[in-house]
Amino acid sequence: MKEGHPLDGPEGLAVYLRYLQETVPDLALPRPSAETGEIRMAGGERVGSPLSPSLSAGSSPGESGSLESLAKVVSECRLCVLSSTRTFAVFGEGNPDARLMFVGEGPGADEDASGRPFVGRAGELLTRMIGAMGYRREDVYIANVVKCRPPGNRVPEESERASCLPYLKRQIGLISPKAMVLLGQTAAVSLLSRNEGISRLRGRETSLPEFPGIRVMPTYHPAYLLRNPAAKAQVWEDLQQVMGWLGKERG
Repeated sequence: MKEGHPLDGPEGLAVYLRYLQETVPDLALPRPSAETGEIRMAGGERVGSPLSPSLSAGSSPGESGSLESLAKVVSECRLCVLSSTRTFAVFGEGNPDARLMFVGEGPGADEDASGRPFVGRAGELLTRMIGAMGYRREDVYIANVVKCRPPGNRVPEESERASCLPYLKRQIGLISPKAMVLLGQTAAVSLLSRNEGISRLRGRETSLPEFPGIRVMPTYHPAYLLRNPAAKAQVWEDLQQVMGWLGKERG
């Protein structure tokens, strides 16, 4: 466990071990007790609560590699301080076989209250953007870098993003979209690991080292467009490039 990681005690460690057991089945990890399902370290110390049924003793790791099981892990996550103030963890939603995926920063007040991503004013604008591309919201997949709302809608701290990033990357791997739109600075910096402003990154096709087959387009976040409507023309240019990648007719 690296120094400074915002791990919230043994319950958080149990959740993270559960996630690793599900996504990396060959990794050598403490295993659950056949009698109780509890995880114990080598010295016998109990770590957190029993595992969920999908990862209890005797179950096959291959049965759990799904968005549904990952969402269960996220709903129980206590890896950072954001979990202590959330109403709901906002996992993401949409077509699990989507060709197009959108990734934003994190939930706001409306999303925290509903458990769904992009349902406030910025979400309404995103829905219109998706429609302008020739898709319905249910055709694509929408997620965020962090799954819990930062207090006051502040920018997520680096440690908070680091805690959530494995969940997002697992989502990307399970969905395996053809194209991804990164909405705003936080999404772009978190996934691209490039310390550049979104105004420099937007409009230029890029890729993710872990997912070289996915074409990636950074652009402005819908919340930014609500404050700066003139930037909508630039975003539309970016989205039209993505439409071309997916064989959609450009407007």
